[in-house]
Amino acid sequence: MIAVFFLSKDTSQKELNSVEQTLKKFHLVTNVRFISSEQALKKFKVDFPELRQIIDNLKINPFPSSLEVSLSEKALTSNEILGFIDEMRNMKGVEDVQFNRDWVEKMQSFSKLTKAIGLFLGGILILASFFIISNVIKLSVFARKDEIEILRLVGASNTFIKTPFLLEGIVLGICGGSLSLLFLFLLVKIFPFYLGSSLGVLNELINFRYLTLSQSLSLVGGGAFIGFSGSLSSLSRFLKI
Repeated sequence: MIAVFFLSKDTSQKELNSVEQTLKKFHLVTNVRFISSEQALKKFKVDFPELRQIIDNLKINPFPSSLEVSLSEKALTSNEILGFIDEMRNMKGVEDVQFNRDWVEKMQSFSKLTKAIGLFLGGILILASFFIISNVIKLSVFARKDEIEILRLVGASNTFIKTPFLLEGIVLGICGGSLSLLFLFLLVKIFPFYLGSSLGVLNELINFRYLTLSQSLSLVGGGAFIGFSGSLSSLSRFLKI
């Protein structure tokens, strides 16, 4: 969560240092970054290229210097931050403060809703994968019916007969997980490139990142487990040994 403290144009270096030190001493502040008016102008032109001509026509820089403050997650649920913001607003050298707590809470609520929808859709995909692999193994069992009968006649054990089908399900699950990683990689790399700068300032909020190594291994391992479970379920129903 970020709060921006806009400084007056006539703010002295002493006042700037005083404001900066006061911000750094507050226990809910994790980082303070000074942004000059020139940096603010440059950032605006990058985030909003369609408005660049309007700024150029002004012949002046309308953006004040500011202090961009990163707040800890505790600040969202702490009422103490509101009193601190009001105190800083009245401090000499501070012209205005941008801190929209309601907007942040709405964004976090939207994030929780998105995660819930993702879990719901993920559950549906897991069930679909389970039944697809189960049906594939079922067809495989029927296709090898004669081979299974021969193995039974020569005295093959149940484990020996079932193992190839279980391995097939595991391989299918691993392949499915690997393909998911590939499609996710392409999505993460291509989708932001396709959007380009059309998101404008939302580029700061929407961050596309790839899975970590542990998450990738978990996805592939989960696919293998689903493949094994689907195979086992299918064999218990359609392979009577």
